[in-house]
Amino acid sequence: MSTNPTQSPVALVGAPPPFWLGSAAKLQAGGLAITAISTVRAMRLSAGLAVAILPGCAVGPDYIRPSTPTPPRFTEQPLPFATDQALAQGADLDGAWWRAFRSPKLTALVELALRANPSLEAAQQTLHQAQEVTLAQQGNFLPSLSGQLSRTRQRESGAELGFSGAGEQFSLYSAQLNVSYTFDVWGLNRRQVQSDQARAAYQQFELEAAANMLAANTASAIINAAALAAEIRAEQALVAAEQRLLATVQSQFQLGAATGTDVATQQSQLAQTQALVVPLQTQLAQTRDQISAYIGRVPAEAELPEFSLADFTLPATLPVSLPSSLVSQRPDIRAAEAQLQQATADLGVAIANRLPQITLTGSLGSSPASFYQLFTPGTGAYALTNQLLTPIFSGGTLLHQQRAAAAALKSAQASYKNTVITAFQNVADVLTQVVQDKSALTANQDAERAAARSLSLAETQYSAGSVAYLTVLTSQSQYQSAVINLIRAEAARYTDSVALFTALGGGWWNRSIVQPKPQGLIKSLLP
Repeated sequence: MSTNPTQSPVALVGAPPPFWLGSAAKLQAGGLAITAISTVRAMRLSAGLAVAILPGCAVGPDYIRPSTPTPPRFTEQPLPFATDQALAQGADLDGAWWRAFRSPKLTALVELALRANPSLEAAQQTLHQAQEVTLAQQGNFLPSLSGQLSRTRQRESGAELGFSGAGEQFSLYSAQLNVSYTFDVWGLNRRQVQSDQARAAYQQFELEAAANMLAANTASAIINAAALAAEIRAEQALVAAEQRLLATVQSQFQLGAATGTDVATQQSQLAQTQALVVPLQTQLAQTRDQISAYIGRVPAEAELPEFSLADFTLPATLPVSLPSSLVSQRPDIRAAEAQLQQATADLGVAIANRLPQITLTGSLGSSPASFYQLFTPGTGAYALTNQLLTPIFSGGTLLHQQRAAAAALKSAQASYKNTVITAFQNVADVLTQVVQDKSALTANQDAERAAARSLSLAETQYSAGSVAYLTVLTSQSQYQSAVINLIRAEAARYTDSVALFTALGGGWWNRSIVQPKPQGLIKSLLP
């Protein structure tokens, strides 16, 4: 399912109210005389009459989206195109970007994580909670109705009636329908609904951001596991080579061409290389444990495959969104905007709380002497009450709550601006890394080849007795560093590609992570 990132699936504040919220029709007293509440038609009629009184204004500021930067590019200087990874300017992101690496293992595990990770499920339920809170608040647009049916068995005292003995027993029956409605004169409820809608939007984009990070972390962990496995194999190969060199040094020592110090030094070098394998194995085991957690399984039951850098194909093309699109694509920016919308609505709520509230309550009932006489002529009774409640003195509580809401709004504005700036910085940093990765890989390939030739030549010359052992030791150290650096440079190309997909928003608008939004009662009641 494809969704335009500029439009949120969750209704945000600032949206116009439904057509029935703008009418200023007056509620007639006869509207309280509802006798057929069992039918859906009667419920719709009562709802329509009640909500028709809502005026069309609300106190407090209306939300206005702040201006955002629209630079011509992300980086300070124009970036050159990579030789083997083209940067497709203005291209859209695939919602399943991890498939670009053409690794069945990586694709299967990332998609399993998005289905089975418990943290993602928790975020999904938090979103549903916020949506239900919004629907609950929308219920205040309708009048509240309650029904009451009672039977009282009573005996009066004969002495009170002026004769001896027990008085007569009798029953009293009562049936009553109560209606209560608070007029949203100042838009208190509308601002609260706007605040709840923004909170739900925030939870939605937090969910999208969590899904983005889960996909990125899972892919990066798999790539890191492959790199660690390559480093372990390289170190084990170096251990074997150094064991052969130790045998050569010992032979040279027996011939008098090497000293005891040379033998001890090579033994120390071998032990150091062997020691390097242990922490790499520990890191690999911990990384695989982390992958197990991402896919929602304990390590003993994860059944993860082995990973190799050869499993991945570097994406030939990397999409780079236009800078003007970043604000609508980054979930963290959209979440910060939702918080700004919420703070705007909360200020309106705080202002409305300082103003008078008007409530209309009514009751319609029947009190006969027999159950079968309910609602018969002569047994009816009704009451209609208008109430105006206004705060007069609260010790400054309401005033300071309004000031606190105003400060929270300014804080949200600053946080939103900071989030936008940080997002642009993030994309610029990753783009620079992606472009520089090719040069770094080429340099490390050259260094590894040169170090391998140098070590081979040093070992040959040492066997012939033409160079000192120190030359061999230096070549060993250089080659070891070059091999590890080459593996890490190769892995960095994959992880930086993952980081770029994530920094540009992860393509959440081109996939469906959010479950369907629950429907409220108001929509079902209205025709």
